[in-house]
Amino acid sequence: MVFGILVCRTVVRRIVVRCNYSLWNRGARNHGRNLTLPSSRSVITARMRQNKMPRPPLVFPALVLFGCVVFSFAQTSPPQTPPETPQLSSRDAATQQAVAVAGSFDEVVDRAIEREHFFMAQMKQLHPLVETYLQNLKQDKDLDAPVPASDVYFLGRLDMSQGTDDRTFSTPTTAGLGKRMISKLSNVYSMKFLPLGFAQMVILDQDFQRRYYDFTFVRREFLGEVRCIVIDVAPKKDAGKGRFLGRVWVEDQGYSIVRFNGTYYPHPRASYYLHFDSWRENLRPGVWLPAEIYSEESDLKYKLGQTLNYKAQTRLWGYNLKDMRRNSEFTEIMVDQPQAVQDQSQKAQDATPIEAQREWERQAEVNVIDRLQQIGLLAPEGEIDKVMQTVVNNMMVTNNLDIPDVHCRVLMTTPLESFTVGHTIVVSRGMIDVLPDEASLAMILTHELAHIVLGHHLDTKLAFNDRMFFPDEHTFERMDFARDRSEEEAADKKAVELLNNSPYKDKLANAGLFLKAVQARAPQLKNLIRPHLGESLLMGDATRMSALMTSSPQFDPKKADQIAALPLGGRVKIDPWNNQLMLIKTKPVAITNASEKMPFEVTPFFPFLTRLGSEAPASPDKATPTAEKAAAPSMQ
Repeated sequence: MVFGILVCRTVVRRIVVRCNYSLWNRGARNHGRNLTLPSSRSVITARMRQNKMPRPPLVFPALVLFGCVVFSFAQTSPPQTPPETPQLSSRDAATQQAVAVAGSFDEVVDRAIEREHFFMAQMKQLHPLVETYLQNLKQDKDLDAPVPASDVYFLGRLDMSQGTDDRTFSTPTTAGLGKRMISKLSNVYSMKFLPLGFAQMVILDQDFQRRYYDFTFVRREFLGEVRCIVIDVAPKKDAGKGRFLGRVWVEDQGYSIVRFNGTYYPHPRASYYLHFDSWRENLRPGVWLPAEIYSEESDLKYKLGQTLNYKAQTRLWGYNLKDMRRNSEFTEIMVDQPQAVQDQSQKAQDATPIEAQREWERQAEVNVIDRLQQIGLLAPEGEIDKVMQTVVNNMMVTNNLDIPDVHCRVLMTTPLESFTVGHTIVVSRGMIDVLPDEASLAMILTHELAHIVLGHHLDTKLAFNDRMFFPDEHTFERMDFARDRSEEEAADKKAVELLNNSPYKDKLANAGLFLKAVQARAPQLKNLIRPHLGESLLMGDATRMSALMTSSPQFDPKKADQIAALPLGGRVKIDPWNNQLMLIKTKPVAITNASEKMPFEVTPFFPFLTRLGSEAPASPDKATPTAEKAAAPSMQ
């Protein structure tokens, strides 16, 4: 191409010279001058300038004609390969894609904001229970990993009708200092956690508006079965304090925010905001509600050069407590068959004194169980109850025990505890989470079964229904099912006897190892070991059923193949809507080093998200957008 241009330039110049010479010579004769032919183009040009002669009129048509020929030649020549353009990174490409379809991306953002406002309106009508368990960490040189140094526990009911607030069941001594995540007590230069700070992590922003934030499209990503649009969110300058800074995941059908990961920014002068990863689950068709929050800090600096290092789990449940009440007889019509109706008058008789006493104790038991379930502390009957019931039946059959109406239930909370209410054995969810095997579960259940066998009765004052009339947050004050030391020692002795005559007698080494792990971690995990309604695994300095510890191996945290206890959340999953508990059925994961054992420890949440049915409208007067309308090709 360049060579053609150079040839063209030379030819044009020669044509111009000849044409100019002819015209110039004619003009010279007209002026009465006879000059010889110059031999140089420079002379011609100089003389033309000197005589100020006009440009010949035929030069321009010649140039146009020759230019057309050259252009035609250039078009028929083979195309030249353009230079390579630098490749964009995936993040830059995603950003350009989002910019290319700014209208569609803006629509997604607008609908996500609209759904978040609808979510805030929903949360004002709901009052779930909120539980936070936090472990302060320190570095273990032997394991080369952080391990718990102390712990904190909160339990309350969330109330967002007047902003973020809670009614607390259990609080540390720092309750009432304010609504910030961490309060700074300058007089002792220490950090105090506040329960309301963790409750605030269920919401992105109480006033989530486009004018306060910048939004950047990142990519599409699946969270379980749910395809999400991932967006980075940053507060604009002068947007105010306490705005969300981080990343959100927006599901691509109803455009609800199902996960947000980050912190609030900037923090006030007198407190600090924590980093968190907040998850919501599809609990009803079209309704995504907060379920689990994980929070962690490893290098938060505060006064005197101290560093905050902790991990915390927050769980929410009890969104639909009204349906857990026993009122089905008022909503269901039961019609008896005529032939099934029989006159029972001849068989009717008063209860004997023994039967009456049993019924009175049973009434106290029913009152307690109903009350605990109504306020969301006791899970409805489910599959885990059946597992425990099978273990109890094994114990009763092999020991020839004939005890009627023994039942098993699960307490929803994390602290490790168990107790009996009449003939009902109650074990906490946290206890089931950390038990390593069935033999260890049998040990816990058999201790409670021993109380029933030995006739350790429930206080029958609870048979009076008026004793159940108290605020939910006073439950731990009004109910106490712990036994005295003599009854505990008797139950331990009887339980060992029952276990030694059971199918688990050759598998009790792991149960004893579990007790050793509890004993080793108890000084650091006082809030995890401390019960709220029942009995602790420790009796002062002694461990419950310590006789089993003598036949168990030495507890060694550095042995990767010795599993004495599991991390919290390893066995049980909560349905936050109806409080149903399910066993987590996953394949075992090989442990590569001792630090991955994490007995009794807090770990992050990564739930497998699923959808329930069709999506509900974003608001009563405006339907939820369809996926086809807002899902732009550039965001795939």
